[in-house]
Amino acid sequence: MPRVLLVEDDPSVREGVELGLRRRGHEVRTAATGEAGLAALAEFRPDLLLLDLMLPGMNGVQVCRRVRERSQLPIIMLTARGDDFDVVIGLEAGADDYIVKPARTEVIEARIRAVLRRIEDTDPGRPAVEFYGELAIDRVGLTVTKAGKRLTLAPSELKLLLHLSSAPEQVFSRQQLLEHVWEHNYHADARLVDACVARLRGKIEDEAGSPRYVQTLRGFGYRFGPL
Repeated sequence: MPRVLLVEDDPSVREGVELGLRRRGHEVRTAATGEAGLAALAEFRPDLLLLDLMLPGMNGVQVCRRVRERSQLPIIMLTARGDDFDVVIGLEAGADDYIVKPARTEVIEARIRAVLRRIEDTDPGRPAVEFYGELAIDRVGLTVTKAGKRLTLAPSELKLLLHLSSAPEQVFSRQQLLEHVWEHNYHADARLVDACVARLRGKIEDEAGSPRYVQTLRGFGYRFGPL
């Protein structure tokens, strides 16, 4: 089972989430502050970071940015209801998903599995590596390079790119992307898509403001190409 680092300052939430995940077989390490969480990363080497948004001292957004400077560790942010503005900031900082507290353990477990789930390409006639201009997408090795340089993509960014590029020029609505990439089924999380698109464009496009690869069709959604 995936190893989870939980950074949460509320003792009752921290203990409840830890107990629930341990009962489901996860190895869990906890920290009460952002600083302690960052210190635990190198020692514990988790498969996923479960990160509270509102922390004393270094907050969750700052922790997320620090992690993203050197790692593409999957990150799910925990947030209280009403923190909509902070959720967007957290997603822009590099979080792959978020969960509104309080949340049942089965919900947290489902989100963890969705973030960590690999994308499998089942089309045997498709080349392992596809080239789009300077962009090369390796669907077997799950790597992306641009002009020969490997790009470091967070799990949600990679999944989004793989899904869009699986059908160039096909338009996907935000709802479709939520269901296929994040495995969510409610429209309120469209901001997950928009924030991830913005981060992905910043990495693969020559000019994020004039995208060549991930294009917006206003009122409809996003598509890959035409190139």
